[in-house]
Amino acid sequence: MRLKDKVVIVTGASKGIGEAVSLALASEGANLVLASRSIKKEDRVVKEIENMGRQALIQQVDVGNSSQVSEMVNRALETYGHIDALFNNAGIFKPAMLWKMTPDQWEEVLRINLSGSFYCLQAVAKPMIDQKKGSIINVTSSAGLMGTIGQINYTAAKGGVYAMTKSAAKELARYNIRVNTISPLAETDMTQVIASDPKFKEKYLERIPLKRFGKPEEIGPAVVFLVSDESSYITGQTLCIDGGMIMP
Repeated sequence: MRLKDKVVIVTGASKGIGEAVSLALASEGANLVLASRSIKKEDRVVKEIENMGRQALIQQVDVGNSSQVSEMVNRALETYGHIDALFNNAGIFKPAMLWKMTPDQWEEVLRINLSGSFYCLQAVAKPMIDQKKGSIINVTSSAGLMGTIGQINYTAAKGGVYAMTKSAAKELARYNIRVNTISPLAETDMTQVIASDPKFKEKYLERIPLKRFGKPEEIGPAVVFLVSDESSYITGQTLCIDGGMIMP
């Protein structure tokens, strides 16, 4: 198995891309810390990982709360003794045109998507520096790379994640810690508004050369690769998994 006994923290693990990536990592031999505000032992992702014979540590956490993030990382270290990778995936979506956006819509999206990503990155970096190895995969989006209408809060947050990854990759490379970003486009609760509206869907599909939305399961192999030792010479990069919509 490519990831045999590696320990990976996955935030936003209870559904969508987080769930699919968690299952992909477990199928390759990883043990997981499944982090989400709402995750429970009864959730499908937990049961499936345990059926694979892998361990799944459940942690209910608000990533926008630095104390809760620190507690999550400490529990992971107490349980497994080390952390090999972080899939920094938790995010929320509160769309509005900029002149209609409330302070709460702006601040909450920045708190979870940007500050939360930073808190998780910072918390795992410390033990990874001690062990002198690790892989961190942050999640940006096409909104953060090229902008989009009605999502200025989300765009700002995901653009910040993209830029933050570059600095973190340069700071942590001396410790053999790799930091990369993926930009996925898949059918999830967050994209359901687009996929379910014929006009929005048509406009989006016009921008995608492969003419379809991805499935969450199609994101997993890329994350497995970035966690694995096969990507040992890759850092500071952004992998767009979006059917060709963005071609840097």
